[in-house]
Formats: sequence, C-alpha cells, structure tokens
Amino acid sequence: MRVCILTGGGDCPGLNAVIRAVVRKAERQYGDEVIGSLDGFRGLLDGETVTLDIESMRGTLPRGGTVLGTSRIQPYAVDDGIGRVRRTVEALGIDAIIVIGGEGTLSAANELARDGFRIVGVPKTIDNDIGGTELTFGFDTAVQIAVDAIDRLHTTAESHDRVIVVEVMGRHVGHIATWAGIAAGATVTLIPEEPFDIEQVCRSLVRRHEHGRYASIVVVAEGAVPAEGTVEVPEKVYDRFGHVRLGGIGTLVAGEIERRTGFETRVTTLGHVQRGGTPTAFDRVLSTRFGLAAIDAVHREAWGQMVALRSGGMVLVPLTDAIANLKTVEPALWDDASQFFA
Repeated sequence: MRVCILTGGGDCPGLNAVIRAVVRKAERQYGDEVIGSLDGFRGLLDGETVTLDIESMRGTLPRGGTVLGTSRIQPYAVDDGIGRVRRTVEALGIDAIIVIGGEGTLSAANELARDGFRIVGVPKTIDNDIGGTELTFGFDTAVQIAVDAIDRLHTTAESHDRVIVVEVMGRHVGHIATWAGIAAGATVTLIPEEPFDIEQVCRSLVRRHEHGRYASIVVVAEGAVPAEGTVEVPEKVYDRFGHVRLGGIGTLVAGEIERRTGFETRVTTLGHVQRGGTPTAFDRVLSTRFGLAAIDAVHREAWGQMVALRSGGMVLVPLTDAIANLKTVEPALWDDASQFFA
C-alpha cells in the first residue's frame, strides 16, 4: 500500500514519534511505502509531499514539533479543496491517509471519510480534550512543563511574599490547569468548566495570608471565564480561522487580585513553551503505540475510525464519536483538586 500521513493544527510533543512508528511498522511488517503531506492538509491540496522511510526518521523520537510541518488549513475551507485533494490522491496513488490532529483536524478528517476518502485518525492535543480516548499524547509533556515552571515560581513568590498568577494553556477545558495545580500545590486553580467568582478567589487568598507570610500561586487556564457580571472582560477577538484569540485572562485576574486585596501580584504566561521541546518518556511511548495502532488500522481497512487509549489498550472508535463532544474535566477530579484550595 501507499500510505500518506499528515500532522494538522497546532504542533505537539510526540508528533514525530507517531510518524516514526507508522513508518517503521509500515515498512518492515507490511512492505508499505509512506509519504508525508507537508504542512498538514496543504500538502494534499498543493501536491507537496515527501517520501518517508526508516532511515529518514532516525533521531526523531525525542524531537518536538513535526518534521512534516503543520497548519490549520482545511480542504473544506478553500476553493475546490476536495477536488484538489482527490486529484493529489489519484496522481500519487495514495491508498490511505493517516490524519494526526485535534478537534478541528479530525473534524475535517471525518468529513473526508464521509466523502469516500480512506482515512484513519490519531488524536493529538496537549489539551487532552478529544473524546473517545483516555489520554492524548502531548498532554503529559505540557503538564510536566507547567509543573516545573510553577515549582520555580513558588520559590520566588515565597521570597517576596507575593501572589503569582500562572496562565497555562486550555482553550475550552482545564485538564492542564487541574493536573498542574494538583501536582504543583496551587493555592487556587481556575478552569473554563467552572466560571469563577473573583471575590471568592480574593477572600481565599486573604484568609491564607492572614495567618502569616504565605506566598500563593493561582493557576489559570487561558480559557477560564469569570462568573457573569463579576468582572468586566475585553471583547472577544477572532483569528482568520474563526477561533477566539485567547490569552490575557491571567493578567486580568492578577490585576483584580492586587486591586482588591492589596497583595503584590505578578503574572507569568507560559504560552507556547508548553508544547515545544522534547516529549516526556510517557508521551514518547503513547505516541509510538498510537502510530503502530494507526498502521494496523489501515490494514484492517478501519476507515473513518480513530485509534484511542482505553484501559491501557489500543482500540478503535468512530471519528464521529470522537469529535461529538469535548472531553471536559471530570467532576470527581475537580472535587479532588478543590480540596487543596485556600
């Protein structure tokens, strides 16, 4: 078979490990030829691909980013997109396409599968918000980066008896914030699933500081929102793909805390550092397993399916189910995290 693989959406630690695993098993076990679509779907739209083999993938296991490049371009958002992809597939003799991506990329993959393309999906997002799988690769790396940063911020906060607000990624869900908050001992954590009352946050900090010299860390997911009518928020701004431009909620929260409590407050926004650099050992293993399962799914002709982790094993779930709803923070986990709030 001739298999095409692409990485779409934002970059994520572990992408190269997935590609490497697909190539190795495809070449050694199945005798397949693998090509990569450059910059996500753009390569299929413009006919720009590169040959992938075991030799070309050597040394990529620990590398962050993606050797294929990525973009948010989708076939259904450009003129004659489906026709252009179909012509590329026919011209290059592509038998199957493995699409590695998050919600947006997998939604496009699902539509392509409905239009007759032979598609297998692989879930990718540091946000861990794809349904159907217990974990997505890149999440563990993002959490570890956040925890390492918060550990360092604890010491400087203690030295100056400051409040430090740490803004982490999490557009619609608060998995990174929740896990990092628990692991790093945050004083308060704010996530998109639970609109926050800034007055309650400030009262918690005041109670904590009344009993002595206590520095505090407030972890805020970038998509966290105040309860309606509690804080005035800036008007939403959208990018060219229709996504709300997030970031800045940490600065807003820090300003409100200092104004309402009088505590010296600083803000640190981790931003893209959370999805750059080398993946953790856990993410390397998970990515490798996803890649091996994906090429197996191709040879099972499991079109329109996504590989997923469930109960420690690799399974297949329909793409339609995987993208139906975002996976939010479970109430039980949030209750556990809340036990440690000030």
